[in-house]
Amino acid sequence: MKSANPFVSDFIKQGVLKTPRIIEAFKKIDRADFVPPELKRDAYINEPLPIGEGQTISQPLTVAFMIELLQPKSGDKIFEIGFGSGWQTALLAEIIGKSGKVFAVERIPKLFRFGRKNIAKYGFIKNGIVKAIGGDATLGLKRHAPFDRIIAAASASEISKEWLKELKVGGHLVAPVKNSIWLYIKKSRQGRGSPKATAKEFEKQEFPGFVFVPLVSGEK
Repeated sequence: MKSANPFVSDFIKQGVLKTPRIIEAFKKIDRADFVPPELKRDAYINEPLPIGEGQTISQPLTVAFMIELLQPKSGDKIFEIGFGSGWQTALLAEIIGKSGKVFAVERIPKLFRFGRKNIAKYGFIKNGIVKAIGGDATLGLKRHAPFDRIIAAASASEISKEWLKELKVGGHLVAPVKNSIWLYIKKSRQGRGSPKATAKEFEKQEFPGFVFVPLVSGEK
C-alpha cells in the first residue's frame, strides 16, 4: 500500500513503527485530513500543529511511539482521553477493526465538533467503531468500562485513579505525565488504593523527554 503519510517509511527505519497492523493504519489514515485547512501543506512535518483552543495535533513520531506502546489489537475496547483533531482516534479505529470500539472523549466543544467531523470522513462513526463523547475524561468512563486499552493525548499532573480502575487485567494504559510518557500494564486486581497495593497491581515504565499540551479538566 502506498503511504498517505510520507514520514511512515522514516519511522519504520528508525524502529519507531514495528507492528504490521499499526504500520498499515499509519499508511492509510492521512494526517492532512485532521488539520485545519490552512495547515494542510504542513501536515507531513514531524511537528505538532495548532488546531485551536490552545491545543495541538501531536507530533507524528510521538503518536506512533504511544500507539506502539499501547499495542491495540483487533476487537479491543479502547478509552481515549482528549481526541482533539481525531487523527489518533481514526488510527486506533483502523487498527482494532469492526469488532472493536473506541470510546473517544473530548471536553472542548469546538474541538469535539472538529474532531468528530474528521473521524466521520473515514466512516468510523457511521459504522459504530468510534463513539465520540463530549465531557471530562479525567473522571473516567465507568458506564463503558472495563477497557482493554486506555490512552491520553495530553499531559496530566498524575495518572487518574479512575483510569487505572477501568483497565482490564492484561490491559495497557499509555499517558503523558508532565514531560514523560508512562506505560501501565495491569497485572492483577490486588490493589485497594494504597501505593504498595498499586505497585503490585501494575507494571510501570517511564519514557522521558516529550512535550505535550496540558490536559484540560473541570470547568473551563
